[in-house]
Amino acid sequence: MNAEQALTWSCNSYFAELAGTLKPEDLRQALSARGLLAATGLAPDESLAAFREPRTREQVQLAALGVEGIRVTLLELAEAFRSLASEIAAHPESIAAKTVTAGLTDSASFGMAGAASLGGVPVAGKTGTASQESGGGTHGWFIGLAPAQAPQVVVAVYLPAGRGTDAAQVAASLLSASPLRRP
Repeated sequence: MNAEQALTWSCNSYFAELAGTLKPEDLRQALSARGLLAATGLAPDESLAAFREPRTREQVQLAALGVEGIRVTLLELAEAFRSLASEIAAHPESIAAKTVTAGLTDSASFGMAGAASLGGVPVAGKTGTASQESGGGTHGWFIGLAPAQAPQVVVAVYLPAGRGTDAAQVAASLLSASPLRRP
């Protein structure tokens, strides 16, 4: 599996191995560079991320996957995707930009976030499902860029009870009422 396929199909194993190449002290820097772990300024009295510095390779991997040692907010994810869109626009011909764009577009077309494409707007995005801290349930999120090839908006959906695929369906509903919808 390559990076594009790993994004399309949400392959945690791929990204855990990739994260395992980071030094523990480098993870905070990598996350902060994209707007994670800090206030975005997008809302008054905004909640902030929680981050515990990893000490081992395994802790880096779990934090990078969002499993342990980290909690980010939906606004932070939105800011990270806004930053990503700017970076892709600045360097559209780079291998990284092409890989990330293709992986996120495929994810929202036919991969794990495929339901997001049902809103009639081409979207590039990603889902996530996380266990709730107590009670055994899950919450889900979708974060994406629309339209996929020339992003104008970040679409962010959080469901306190549900899965990432459910959040992608909500994103499709939002996009279906959007002025971005194809004629």
